[in-house]
Amino acid sequence: MTARPFAGVRILDFTQVLAGPYASYQLALLGADVIKIERRGGEDMRRTPLSRVWADRNMAPSFLAVNGNKKSLTLDLQKPAARDIVLKLAAKADVTMENFRAGVMDRLGLGYAALSAINPKLIYCAISGFGQTGPASNEAGYDGKIQAMSGVMAITGHPETGPTRAGFAVCDVLTGATGAFAIASALFQRTHTGQGQFLDVSMLEASLAFLTTQVADYTVAGHRQLQAGNQAISRKVTANLFRAKDSFLLLAVNDEKQYRALMAAIGCAGVLDDPRFADWFARKENEAALRTIVETALAAEDAKTWERRLNDAGAPCASIWKVEEIIDHPQIAARNVMQTVDSPYGPVRLMGSGFQMAHGGGTLDTIAPEPGADTDAVLTEIGYGEAAIAAFKADGVV
Repeated sequence: MTARPFAGVRILDFTQVLAGPYASYQLALLGADVIKIERRGGEDMRRTPLSRVWADRNMAPSFLAVNGNKKSLTLDLQKPAARDIVLKLAAKADVTMENFRAGVMDRLGLGYAALSAINPKLIYCAISGFGQTGPASNEAGYDGKIQAMSGVMAITGHPETGPTRAGFAVCDVLTGATGAFAIASALFQRTHTGQGQFLDVSMLEASLAFLTTQVADYTVAGHRQLQAGNQAISRKVTANLFRAKDSFLLLAVNDEKQYRALMAAIGCAGVLDDPRFADWFARKENEAALRTIVETALAAEDAKTWERRLNDAGAPCASIWKVEEIIDHPQIAARNVMQTVDSPYGPVRLMGSGFQMAHGGGTLDTIAPEPGADTDAVLTEIGYGEAAIAAFKADGVV
């Protein structure tokens, strides 16, 4: 069996909630040995209120989604003995991750200066809302706040109703992906230099980096983005959301060949000779009339039927798939995107990596751990005996 890319890499993961755990989960899927260090009883994400049954198990679905393949060590970081445990672990770790506010780990004596002094090869990744420096560095960073500040909300929504946030924690997961990429980059660089380093990952900067084309539209051409509803960034009239018989269809018809295919497939070939729609500029000027023609034709069939028919004809589109539908799509099934793992509560089905590898790709081996499930094993591995571990428990250290 081919080893996964990060096999043998040990990560001390102090992160909680979503951005940081999402980052370490990507690396854990690819073989990293991730030790999740959380407070006694576990972090808040374990008890999100979506499902009382799973929250009571300390295993909320959103926690399960990003904490598989990890170990759990519970520590009270305010205790001096806990600091000693972390220092022992850091001495042999490759990566440390945290997402506290700037300066918190330094005040605990566990910041980059302290840990790199005992392990110069350590890669230390700090994830925060605004980075470790600058006038906003001490502000809390939350997904909604970053969506509002980064420009994401300003370009999302409809002009009539104003801005809206994305339907998922987009800035959290973009930051997590950025953090995982930063760590992977630093690990690769270390193979050349032998040196560790400090990685400063900002949610605001990570989100802006994913808006790179919108930023360039303004900095290069002075174009100010507005809410465009469901229209594509191409601003083509037929790259938008249209109503079909039963629901909606998102057309992604962006070039002339696709436009002609669309009109033929919906039985409106005569429109191709209409001077009101001679080119994209004319179509934009007469958008309302063209939309009426398209939606009148689409009203004859349901969205799923049109999805098959138009894609076959060369007019790209998709009906609106719900999460519970897309996870069972034949394409998803064929590529083993969803992975099933055993748990004490029965099989659990979760997302794996978002890409495929010819060998050594992401694999979900174990469900997220119970709080402190690996405390004894981790402490034993770094030299603590049964009596010392029992004393830690009695003193509330672990």
